[in-house]
Amino acid sequence: MADGRDAPRSGPRPWSQAWASARSFWPDGPGRAGPAAHFRTATHVGPVLARALLVLLREVDARLGRPPSLDVVDVGAGGGELLAALLHEADDELAGRLRLVGVDLLPRPDGLDDRIVWIEGEAPEAVPAVHGLLVAHEWLDELPVDVVVLDDDGALRTVLVDDDGTESVGGPASDEAAQWTRTWWDGLAPGDRAEVGAARDEAWRACVARLSAGTALAVDYGHVRAEREPGRYAAGTVAGYRDGSVVPPRPDGSVNLTAHVAMDSAAAHGLAGTAYPPVRQRDALLALGVSAALPDLALARTDPDAYADALALASQASELLDPAGLGAFWWLRHDV
Repeated sequence: MADGRDAPRSGPRPWSQAWASARSFWPDGPGRAGPAAHFRTATHVGPVLARALLVLLREVDARLGRPPSLDVVDVGAGGGELLAALLHEADDELAGRLRLVGVDLLPRPDGLDDRIVWIEGEAPEAVPAVHGLLVAHEWLDELPVDVVVLDDDGALRTVLVDDDGTESVGGPASDEAAQWTRTWWDGLAPGDRAEVGAARDEAWRACVARLSAGTALAVDYGHVRAEREPGRYAAGTVAGYRDGSVVPPRPDGSVNLTAHVAMDSAAAHGLAGTAYPPVRQRDALLALGVSAALPDLALARTDPDAYADALALASQASELLDPAGLGAFWWLRHDV
């Protein structure tokens, strides 16, 4: 995938070029601290997500015959929080067999456990061969996309953007962008926008291709065709985040840029194996045993510390399961 270093750095240009050249997460750019500096994700909530993924990882481990070395590769690993939590929560026997690898444009985080390998580079090119579990947690939404708009004559045109976020309408959309939009984002009315997911589909396909055996899992906020009814996303979903707040998106490197992922399109572009339909995070976590049930109040009298710990876990689970929040994320699973 192109990293944007050769893209134009100023003037109206397609969103994909401006986004790539913003260098939001390049080591020498303003976004050096990574997503954690701008918004809270499920990996920052607590150990509940890691414990749920361990259930999935043990399933993968059993399916592969409990190999001497079991890979866990985190694509877009940020600060390495997810890998660190998995290592902390795994039992000694499993932890001793894990080969944990983080892949990110950011340099290796300070204080990361030495047992975690760090690859500083662009995914999917930097993703190593995987025999085990590959996780892309809130990675696809960070990848640059082209934005198109339907004009009054029914033609798709490219939306251009300047460094300060000022947009204008450019020429006809490329054949690839038009074909993807006609296939996956039908029902646009004149003036409606769409983010073209073709580059993300290819990035996910390339990641799945690194999996020799096991499971690839993408977790992100996004949508599927049933939700892309006319008018719902008419204004598009490109957004900017800075210091925990939503701000106008501007491709100057000062904000973290994201856009919703067309999860059904990504699901259709995997390789040989089994691609499961995308499911909401709430449903996926419930299936993995996550519960927000409050602990028995009697425990507060017999073991106050255990009660407090259980109460904290229930609160974390509630946040991850919230259908109006993190529970609305999508899980896309592909088994090889």
